[in-house]
Amino acid sequence: MMKYKRVLLKISGESLCEPGGFGIDDAQTREIAEMIAKVCKTGAQVAIVVGGGNLLRGKTFSKDSYIPRATADYMGMLATVMNATALREGLAISGQPARVLSAIEVPAINERFVRRNCISYLEQNSVTILAGGTGNPFFSTDTCAALRAAEIDADVIIKATKVDGVFTDDPVTNPSAELIPKITYQDILHKDLKVIDHAAISICRENNIPIRVINIFKENNISDVLAGKDIGTLISNQ
Repeated sequence: MMKYKRVLLKISGESLCEPGGFGIDDAQTREIAEMIAKVCKTGAQVAIVVGGGNLLRGKTFSKDSYIPRATADYMGMLATVMNATALREGLAISGQPARVLSAIEVPAINERFVRRNCISYLEQNSVTILAGGTGNPFFSTDTCAALRAAEIDADVIIKATKVDGVFTDDPVTNPSAELIPKITYQDILHKDLKVIDHAAISICRENNIPIRVINIFKENNISDVLAGKDIGTLISNQ
């Protein structure tokens, strides 16, 4: 029995490459695709927003170059299109139908994001990979995930990371950092926690969309969230 039927899965671009690596790693991308395909077999409707940090981060890139932030952000959006295309092919090999819908249309490899089309594909058990961010500079893929989740009436956002959830401090540098099982949107904003973009938090709070922050590299974590198990950190109104 699933607690959540329709899920918006937010994954980072770095999940498609080796830790500390760059670009798109075939084996890593296949592993993520197989994990998602397995989740789809439970009957869940899965939409995915993938980042582009394994290829280019607009904000960082613009600081170190002559390219203005807005242009660099558009380049970052194109990086998410590349990642989405790679992930779609990985899903196809795993036997899972998938489509790439993008805020930036590249007709040869994707179609433009249209809300009704996206929902129709989900209802047909096809994964929808939502690329191109919001289509506007200065917005993160976290904000894109929150916006798309609200548009398609997702039951939950799963933010897949490389750690087990939200901690009191960075668990990578501070072994004494403690996992926070539950936290409110307001506390995230008040404490200025950087686990998720604050614009995304505001959208989720306004639309009452819960967020689960989990470790994507632990087997069955996504399925366990959909089944209602207390995995990682829950961010909600309560």
